[in-house]
Amino acid sequence: MNYIPASLTIAGTDPSGGAGIQADLKTFQELQSYGMSVITSVVAQNTTGVQDVQHMPTPMIKQQLESVISDIPFQAFKTGMLANIDIMQAVAEKISPLDIPYIMDPVMVAASGDRLIAEDAQIYLRENLLPLTTVTTPNIPEAEVITDRTIDTLEDMQQAAKQIVHEYGAGAALVKGGHMQGEAVDFLYDGNKTHTLSAERIDTNNTHGTGCTYSAAIAAYMSHGYPLPEALQKAKEYVTAAISHSFPIGNGSGPTNHWALRKELVK
Repeated sequence: MNYIPASLTIAGTDPSGGAGIQADLKTFQELQSYGMSVITSVVAQNTTGVQDVQHMPTPMIKQQLESVISDIPFQAFKTGMLANIDIMQAVAEKISPLDIPYIMDPVMVAASGDRLIAEDAQIYLRENLLPLTTVTTPNIPEAEVITDRTIDTLEDMQQAAKQIVHEYGAGAALVKGGHMQGEAVDFLYDGNKTHTLSAERIDTNNTHGTGCTYSAAIAAYMSHGYPLPEALQKAKEYVTAAISHSFPIGNGSGPTNHWALRKELVK
């Protein structure tokens, strides 16, 4: 059998297509990784916000995971929206034995400001899921929740990344600077060294699903065998292009453009 790079996303849905598993699968496809998905929550949302959420029963989440794991090899996986402790426990039970890269997008608050995770689940995530990760990718509000500290400066971001690794056991931490002013700077701390990833800040409101897309791109590149720093650099370039050519559709924050690297299609 030929080797086919494959990635799995374990996350909630977005019927408007800009975030959640829909964004993840688009990203996997564009980056030539065979995409699979396990749905944790069905979310009624669009570019303006979240209207309703229904969580999947935990036995169904476990069965979805078992169906994939028992049949199709994959080389990287990511988690997005894990809304409560029951869901986190179900996911942790199935992923703990996996010895492949795990990228955690610690989805806690939607770009619209809607909270997507119960408060007690934040503690469970920090204590039980972070130690399983290869890398976690919090934005500044999420990093503040995880570390219980205020992040106002670039130095604060770097210290938060180190705390997430050394105090909470993540394999590596990428603290994203999208909420800062100036250049879009992210800091990766891999346990030994801090890597700086910077890009021009794009003046746009159309950032719906950016975090999902970024973490999915990391998973896709790692499924191809790229080491972590290189996978993150390539993912940063991908998400920057996706934001640069984002879509002004919908009545709120529009989505990123997942086919932005197809130069002949960008208008």
